[in-house]
Formats: sequence, C-alpha cells, structure tokens
Amino acid sequence: MSTTSTSDATGSTPLVLPGGTWTLGGREVTRFGYGAMQLAGAWVMGPPADHDGALAVLRAVVGAGITHIDTSDAYGPHITNDLIREALHPYPGPLLVATKVGANRDARGGWPTARRPEDLRRQVQENLQALGVDVLDLVNIRMGDANGPQVGSIAEAFETLAQLQQDGLVRHLGVSNVTAGQVAEARAIAPVVCVQNMYNLAVRHDDDLIDDLARDGIAYVPFFPLGGFTPLQSDALSAVAQRRSATPMAVALSWLLQRSPNVLLIPGTKSVKHLRENITGAATMLSEQDLADLDTIGR
Repeated sequence: MSTTSTSDATGSTPLVLPGGTWTLGGREVTRFGYGAMQLAGAWVMGPPADHDGALAVLRAVVGAGITHIDTSDAYGPHITNDLIREALHPYPGPLLVATKVGANRDARGGWPTARRPEDLRRQVQENLQALGVDVLDLVNIRMGDANGPQVGSIAEAFETLAQLQQDGLVRHLGVSNVTAGQVAEARAIAPVVCVQNMYNLAVRHDDDLIDDLARDGIAYVPFFPLGGFTPLQSDALSAVAQRRSATPMAVALSWLLQRSPNVLLIPGTKSVKHLRENITGAATMLSEQDLADLDTIGR
C-alpha cells in the first residue's frame, strides 16, 4: 500500500497518510480523506456539543495533510459547512471540499428528498454561501432514500447539476446512493468523477461497479466504511485484527484501501485522537491470507 508522508496538526509527530493519492476531477487528493457528518450534533442535527473541539478536528485534518473533505449543507442542517468555513477559510490550495445535494432535513431529523430543479439550485447556492466560495469543487447528487438506492431515472436531477456546472458554479459532479444503471445514465449526460455509495466489508453489492469505475479512472467513495450506525462485527474480522495486533476498525479501513486504488476513504470523527487512530489504523498491512479471510465476510 502506498503512503503519503506528512505531519500531525502540531507538527511534532510525523504521520503517514495511507493509500497515497488519487486524481479526482483533475486534482490530486489523498486517498485517506475525512467525512464531516459527525461534527454536527446527535443524529446529525444541531450544533456539536464541543464547538471548539469540532474546529480542532478540522484543523487537525488539514494539518495531517488530508486534502479531501466530504460535507453537505444538510448536515445539521447547515452546521458542518459553517464549521468548515470557520475553521479553514480561506482554504488551502490543495484542499478539495466535496458537498452533496438532493435531500433536506425535517424537524424530526428525517431526510426528505429534494431533487426538483429549483431544490437543487437552492441547495447549490446555500452550499456556496455557507462555505464562502464562488465555485463548489465537487457536488454529489444524492438519489434513493434512507433505505438505499432506488430504481428510477437520474436524468432531470443530473441535468440540473450539469447546467449549474456549465454556469460556472460547480467544477465537478458525482453521484451518491445510486444503482449501476443510474451511474451509466449520469455519465451519458456529463462527466462523473466519483460515485459515493454504502460499501464496507459486510456490504459488497458494488464490487463489480468499483472495478468498472477503476478501469475508467472514476473514484469510488464508500460511506459508512465502518458500518455506520451498526458497527462491523465478524469473527473473521476479529481474527485478522488479532493477528495484526490492530483493532477491527483499523483492519476494515485498511481493507478498503487495499480493495482498489480508486477507493477513497472519508471516515468521520469528532475527536483529534480518533482521527490519528484512524490514520495509523488504515495503514495496517494485510497479507494475502488476511484478505482471503476477510473476503468471506460480505460474500
């Protein structure tokens, strides 16, 4: 596994970002990125319990050399984008901030869809304003619902984003929570630089899609890489972790990086200590036997 050398947020202890880099929309980014969703309050609603701690995590992310942050104005709502701007604006040149549109939040914490053209234009404007930029680096359109991808056309929503790209408000486009058919439909409309779906050791439905995207130079960004609200549990995972003197979560992250060079990680955390643990854990080297044992989990 290739690595990228850097230093921690204090500049005192060297860190090595595992996985090296990937070219995302013409920008070289670290394959080990950061997902900002957990910076909001409980159930991704409201402000964080520790505002200064959230800012410290974001600064530690950049200090560690990470150049890919994933966010959405629906997180909070509006909370994580505001934190990112407060902590990091003006943004370092190498940093790519990817955001997501296609859903609102309701008072009960639900994620009702919002994919009409007027919804998407409004959400892009809200992301621009909250992040304090004139152009968004990357916008993913969230399809499906809380149960996962749903069959249906992506054309109207993706055409709206493609027009916003032509208008100069968005640099690059991606798709999220989608079927392989919807990926193909979107690619027929405008270039897609990444696909963001749920995928981890136990959820392997996108195996073929990942390989197809890798051949075409398109990134695959798994959300819930550690199982999300249901953390990964497996005897095989525990056995490999014990052999490697690592935590099961470290092994799960490392497996994703070794799965394919186009897989970009965005594990989230609200703790600087946990951020460092994720970075060092994802650098765990897995043997062919480890990989074979882990391969039995999701199949």
